[in-house]
Amino acid sequence: MIYRTGIIFIIMKQNCIEKTLEKYPFIVLDGGLATELERKGFMLKDRLWSARVLVEHPEAIRDVHLSYLSAGADCITTSSYQATVRGFLAEGFSPSEARELIVTSMRLAKEAIDIYNESSGKDKSGPVPFIAASAGCYGAYLADGSEYRGDYHLTKKEYMDFHRERLDILISAGADLIAFETFPSFEEAESVSDLMDEYKDIFYWIVFTVKDHIHTSHGDILADCIRMLSGKKNISGAGINCSQPEFVTPAIELLDKKINIVVYPNSGEHFYTDCSCWRDDHGAGDYSKLAPEWFGKGAKIIGGCCRTGPDDIRKISEFRKSIIPS
Repeated sequence: MIYRTGIIFIIMKQNCIEKTLEKYPFIVLDGGLATELERKGFMLKDRLWSARVLVEHPEAIRDVHLSYLSAGADCITTSSYQATVRGFLAEGFSPSEARELIVTSMRLAKEAIDIYNESSGKDKSGPVPFIAASAGCYGAYLADGSEYRGDYHLTKKEYMDFHRERLDILISAGADLIAFETFPSFEEAESVSDLMDEYKDIFYWIVFTVKDHIHTSHGDILADCIRMLSGKKNISGAGINCSQPEFVTPAIELLDKKINIVVYPNSGEHFYTDCSCWRDDHGAGDYSKLAPEWFGKGAKIIGGCCRTGPDDIRKISEFRKSIIPS
């Protein structure tokens, strides 16, 4: 949107979340990236996790993005969740190589959207696809499962400095929507939301891991976290990711709906940090049943996280089609 003030033109970035929600009842998010890479045969038990594939087989990441777009996702998240300058430096990369790899995560997502938009299989009745640049919590950088425990503590400045480094790179690569993911605590979310006050034309959401429908993984009250974020001017949403699907419905009922509620839990399996593996303790969630339930409770952005795939996202997309008048 362009406003003219005297002889000065001011270009305001559009909020793609709100723009999409003006025409559609909710937004379909993608599913697990690492899950699909593992299904393709990549071994991801590595400090860099899926970010390792950015180095060795970037085209595989682009192909996963395409599979989710073809399944009906409106928004794809970049492969930068565990991609940090510090993490790459610890693995022997130079600072310039680290920055370029983070930029590459944006480039691959853009390429996937371009290819999809030009394909004959594009769903022309759906929203214009867009990108959310993924930024994992500090615990993701630690690569020890801390995002599911929240057993770390930094000062506010340390949190802000950590997130600012990657944020600046993603914005320079063209990101105008940031997905801050798997946050376990109020304190890290509050620090990042204060950081985002410095980036007034960049929209973002923050999603939390939870240990039940009331508490984040660290033990904070989830509703308090959402309430804190709801007053921020450039916030596009907040909610839950990478947690048990069974917690989502009762959690949504307790959350402030002044903000767009974002939900993309995992498949229902549990992650064990002792082996860095997933086990099917709860059974896989059926997204053809869960998506209507979550939407009915007020969720505005719905997708999947670890152990979900294109088939799950297709079920969410098909549900949305069923409730849009023809």
